[in-house]
Amino acid sequence: MNLTLRIPTAEVFTPLLKPARYKGAHGGRGSGKSHFFGELLVEDSEREPGESGGAGLLAVCIREVQKTLADSSKRLVEKKIAELGLGHRFKVWRDRIETPGDGVIIFQGMTDHTAESIKSLEGFKRAWIDEAQTLSDRSLSLLRPTIRAPGSQIWASWNPRRRKDAIDDFLRAKKPDHAIVVQANWRDNPFFTRELEDERRLELALYPERYPHTWEGDYARAFEGAYFARLLADARLGGRICRVAADPLLPLRVFIDIGGAGAKADAFAAWVVQWVGQEIRVLDYYESVGQVLAFHVKWLRDHGCRDALLYLPHDGAHAEKITGRTYADHLRDAGFAVETVPNQGRGAASIRIENVRRLAPKYWFNETTTEAGRDALGFYHEKRDDARNIGLGPEHDWSSHGADAFGLMACCYEEPAQSAKFNRTLSYGDRGWR
Repeated sequence: MNLTLRIPTAEVFTPLLKPARYKGAHGGRGSGKSHFFGELLVEDSEREPGESGGAGLLAVCIREVQKTLADSSKRLVEKKIAELGLGHRFKVWRDRIETPGDGVIIFQGMTDHTAESIKSLEGFKRAWIDEAQTLSDRSLSLLRPTIRAPGSQIWASWNPRRRKDAIDDFLRAKKPDHAIVVQANWRDNPFFTRELEDERRLELALYPERYPHTWEGDYARAFEGAYFARLLADARLGGRICRVAADPLLPLRVFIDIGGAGAKADAFAAWVVQWVGQEIRVLDYYESVGQVLAFHVKWLRDHGCRDALLYLPHDGAHAEKITGRTYADHLRDAGFAVETVPNQGRGAASIRIENVRRLAPKYWFNETTTEAGRDALGFYHEKRDDARNIGLGPEHDWSSHGADAFGLMACCYEEPAQSAKFNRTLSYGDRGWR
């Protein structure tokens, strides 16, 4: 005989009580996502045999990597069984939990499965993926067709990292039919404790660069220790990552880090910026790998930059060995006004970093068009020799091209109010560059 269970449930999770092939809850720490699914799993396991005493529920709790049961959701499920007073109905063993009607809850890591071994889960009617942000595309593609018994469901709870994470792309971007997905954060949790509130406030005070991801369920936009992590966190908390429009009376400026053609070439990166009063309006970002110059020129024209002032680093003035012409020459031939910034000399990377930081309160980012660039800024970090505990300067990786172009902008910046002829060609003679 089934028992009547009374389980207090946060309002944010009530849509997930309806039948659905896929159920997902994403958000930050303290939202109660895992607790909700743990309770729901126990409830479904208790209900499944039905009044007639049919077969019990077969369920699996999944993580991408599970080296030991300590890495699983087993302890949480055990806690929910005890809290709901169902210890007499469930049998807890070392590696599994037996449920009413000869059902079972098991705990497995997907990295241990192959296309053959995953078949052992055929017939299972519940699969709960906790910490689903770490699930790989391979694992998700193996799991989905395997959990196929009539009435089967796949659940996922996760704190988003990147838009392209497999579970985020599947449930939030692709939005399959028969899926219910909710966002839940700490403020949605009526059972949020004083201890958690103290931890949340402490994180906001000491680590604002990671707070939006950890507690608000935002994507992980800043690499911890990155040069510009705090800058971006302050901009978001200050409401300076929003909808930003161009001033039609002022020129657009495009700051470029030159890439190359070919699959292994460095990325071509460009920021479209306006200097308006005390604001630096960051309007757009472009990045491409391995494309020829004509491809970049088309993007500039298509995105309203035909009359923009283009700024190139010093290598934009280097002549090609075959043609004898420079990158700047080719852009001028395409009809653009081009300025080449002289070499900043030794310590150029440090100069760019300090200038970006110095101007931090002035940045206003257009949220939708600069996301990829902000990802680069948030990841740009120092390379370190951990054995000697010393810094080796900026890491040259995928993020450095966007960061270098942004740093070029910061080095060139001149407040409009200090210039009588704001549209003039900038002079770098008094900046100590050569």
